[in-house]
Amino acid sequence: MNKLSPYFNPIVSMVDFDLGIFYWAGIFIAFFSSLLILGKQKKKAADFLLAGWFLIIGVHLVFFVLFRSDGYLSFPYLIGFEMPFPFMHGPMLYLYILSITGRYPGRKIWLLHWLPILGIYMILFQFLMLPPQDRMLVYQNKGKGYEVLSDILKFLMIVSGVLYVGLSLFAVRKYKKEISNQYSNTEKINLNWSYYLITGIALIWIAVIIRNNILIFSMVVLFILVAAYFGISRVGILDLPVVAAIEDQREPDAEVVKYQKNSPGNDAIQAIYNKLLHKMQDEKLYIDPELNLNHVAKLLDVHPNILSQTINSVENKNFYDYINRQRIEEFKRIAMLPENQKYTILSLAFESGFNSKTSFNRNFKKYMNCSPREFLKSQNLDME
Repeated sequence: MNKLSPYFNPIVSMVDFDLGIFYWAGIFIAFFSSLLILGKQKKKAADFLLAGWFLIIGVHLVFFVLFRSDGYLSFPYLIGFEMPFPFMHGPMLYLYILSITGRYPGRKIWLLHWLPILGIYMILFQFLMLPPQDRMLVYQNKGKGYEVLSDILKFLMIVSGVLYVGLSLFAVRKYKKEISNQYSNTEKINLNWSYYLITGIALIWIAVIIRNNILIFSMVVLFILVAAYFGISRVGILDLPVVAAIEDQREPDAEVVKYQKNSPGNDAIQAIYNKLLHKMQDEKLYIDPELNLNHVAKLLDVHPNILSQTINSVENKNFYDYINRQRIEEFKRIAMLPENQKYTILSLAFESGFNSKTSFNRNFKKYMNCSPREFLKSQNLDME
């Protein structure tokens, strides 16, 4: 095995059967998917990122296939330019995750995450400036003279992979926490797509650590197939709600700045909480299954951040837990009424503000430590 593989010598030992058609199929799907995404109407920033990422993956696969089939003999001037490509996938994953969760990375964020890639090209500048024939000799002689540089690149590549998988997971978990502070129903917010991407990239990096190029690029093709299917056909997965905290970062207003500098005191928090209790008791806002923090904040004429802090301080709960606790209490109240004995458990759950059986059962068990049916049985009530 060449000392510089997969950098200065991407050629791997040939297997018994030719995988070339499989790889070229992956290349075609990557480029075609990129064009399909760019051809969509009402494209978002995430769409452009995914299209760009597919394009990068396709080019990376082209380099691999050409060099694997001794293409460097026909294109010696390409040798070396493929080396920074493994460093591009981590930033593209992370920036894409930020985009689908509403963070819309700006120019400074883009520059920050692409500077290391530019740095790799600068490190390789001396090698890339060699005549193509000289680079081919280095390639054919197992990277002689560049062993240290090859080891450094391998180490940095693994660090990059682990770092960006970790950052992407952190971004998704942070988003889940934020939407729980903003929305009373999160069951329809599907984050599986982001987990599929992160898991797929993590598995590819494991193959990189194992240093098996056939395995790496075979998994890359499979990754493209799955990503193309979900990224193009499952349009709804990109329609994730934007949390207010992110909107505030993009368009700060005077009230946000004032709030950040001077948090409300205990008296102000208690006053807001009393207004919230009054609204909940008199208007039963929680029976609206689509209730969110911004709507309640507008009704109370306070900033969403202040309302969120109030709920956290007084109730020691986020918005999601606070509202769903109100819904559980409403269900318990109406289930005890004689005139409601003819209704099913699920119909009363929907009347209390829940929008799914799963959400109702999970929240009920969370707060009551028993199932709805067990609770009703303890109250001598028999409902279906």
